[in-house]
Amino acid sequence: MFYYLNGIVAETAANLVVIDCGGVGYACATTNYTLSQLHRGERAKVYTYLHVREDIFELYGFASQSELQSFKLLLGVSGVGPKAALAILSAATPDQLALAIVSGDEKALTAAPGIGKKIAQRIILELKDKLAKDQAAGLSDGTVLPTVLQSDKAGEAAAALAVLGYSSADISAALKGIDLAGLPLEDIIRQALKKMVR
Repeated sequence: MFYYLNGIVAETAANLVVIDCGGVGYACATTNYTLSQLHRGERAKVYTYLHVREDIFELYGFASQSELQSFKLLLGVSGVGPKAALAILSAATPDQLALAIVSGDEKALTAAPGIGKKIAQRIILELKDKLAKDQAAGLSDGTVLPTVLQSDKAGEAAAALAVLGYSSADISAALKGIDLAGLPLEDIIRQALKKMVR
């Protein structure tokens, strides 16, 4: 229904931002990271997600599309609702979340308030599988470079970048020229991200 809001930051509070668009204030639940990017009285664009249940109509807002994409992925995990997804994204950036998923780092997820070991394990299990399927689909369309097929680390790095919303073509271009055999997974992902944000 709402793709994004573009207006003036009218108010901020704990996990909440109000964006004034043409005299109407839209209250969006949000993360600590997004709040750190917004300044009261300044113009801002937030990408939104509308959560509707029989008795709830809540708007969530994010400073970047990658954060919104990560939020939607978390909601796809059984047992993870909007509040838990917000808590996770308040404790970890989308890059850190993707890294935690592909490397199986439960501690990074349990650092979020209200996220226990079982939920963290479920997030890793379900999203790692989903990323593997998405990566396989990317490989079948022929846009990922053959080097991705030759290295498990490259596949894991590509999966982490896919969770952030990057296309197969962007990922393969970013991985080209990186020492896939010699570098740790975290460094491969960091170097690829640096190339893509230029």
